[in-house]
Amino acid sequence: MKQALIVIDVQESFRSRPYFTAEEVPGFLRNVQSLINRCAARGIAVVQVFHCEGGDAANPFTLASGQVRAMAELALQPDLVVHKSVHSALLGRTAEGETLEAWLRARGIGELLISGIRTEQCCETTARHASDLGFKVRYVTDATLTFPMHTRGGRRVSPAEIRERTEMVLDERFATIVSTAGALA
Repeated sequence: MKQALIVIDVQESFRSRPYFTAEEVPGFLRNVQSLINRCAARGIAVVQVFHCEGGDAANPFTLASGQVRAMAELALQPDLVVHKSVHSALLGRTAEGETLEAWLRARGIGELLISGIRTEQCCETTARHASDLGFKVRYVTDATLTFPMHTRGGRRVSPAEIRERTEMVLDERFATIVSTAGALA
């Protein structure tokens, strides 16, 4: 089955958010770069997805901010770049207006490797959406990044807890959970 690596929202915009923490970024970027390099070597399509919002340059997720670009440490030459304004990358569009879903189907791609930022938001939403549309999904948890969050009651939830929860709700329902090392096995 033909595969594609989806690199979701690995963009400078996040560094400007108050919740951004950098301690897990180096390991995350090593894992994403490893996937990119291995996929490129095997001829697996690499898709770069950027989250964009409306508004002025004060919002780091607007094109006007100049921050909607790959994180500086990441080196990739994607087969496709799409921009989205919703959580699911499959609804992202090329410069010509084609959706990512349509692009994948036109190339006979049936399995997606999901990586990117944030684990529980755009990455998880894309995995669920892709599964519902009939794609096989390999969710590469250690190639996703998130940040601490707080419950409604005020308890701090660590990135490790968020990843564990995401794996629990996706595993064998919407995706196969894999590590970077085993993603292409």
